[in-house]
Amino acid sequence: MTIYNRVIPVLLLMGNGIYKTVRFESPKYIGDPINAVKIFNEKEVDELILIDIIATSDSRKINYDLINNIASEAFMPICYGGGINRIDQINKLLKIGIEKVSINTQAINDISFIKDSAENFGSSTIVVSIDIRKNIFGKFMVYTNRGTKNTGLDPIEFAKDLENMGAGELLITSINQEGTLKGYEINILKKITEQVGIPVIANGGGGGLKDMNKVISEANVSAVSAGSMFVYYGKHKAVLINYPDRFSIENLI
Repeated sequence: MTIYNRVIPVLLLMGNGIYKTVRFESPKYIGDPINAVKIFNEKEVDELILIDIIATSDSRKINYDLINNIASEAFMPICYGGGINRIDQINKLLKIGIEKVSINTQAINDISFIKDSAENFGSSTIVVSIDIRKNIFGKFMVYTNRGTKNTGLDPIEFAKDLENMGAGELLITSINQEGTLKGYEINILKKITEQVGIPVIANGGGGGLKDMNKVISEANVSAVSAGSMFVYYGKHKAVLINYPDRFSIENLI
């Protein structure tokens, strides 16, 4: 069996639609998530990450009906994040067909929630999403509230703490690079992978297979994810759901 790095599209949910942001700002409507999933099915996508980007900041309830509809259509494993702060929510998401959950703000508010979640559902189910950006001194810090609030947490130390709590995987998103198609933050990703033994997913800045190849080879990440490169096409960013062919993915370093 061939083992290769996972290449994971990230779809951002707002209401019943999918949107794309740049540096977590200026959301642009892309289309219907069900249609996107159907196209990704045809293209044999490895895995899919769904993030409701306003569930936590707007204190909204998780849209279980929409997630259930998406999961029912999807042929690939789905990781869902957004508004998760209770064990019963995770239980319900898993029952409607979600394979993994991504926890962000609640991991910052109460890191013991990660321990409780991993003990209840297994580490492989629990992904922690860490949003990072440079502060005014040029140092990477963990941010929350859609990239507006500096938590004061160092991403490397936080990643180590999360692993100790039982997190099974880390999704590291560079706010500075997100939506820019200009490549990943390789240096900080490398520092994180050197300090933790669990899989790390690189996110934020992926503009093509060259970027993915570079971050895999230089930062030793276990998977790469992106948004813009899977929903836009060409220099004018025409909306087009796309995904690399299997040969290209299997030949990533």
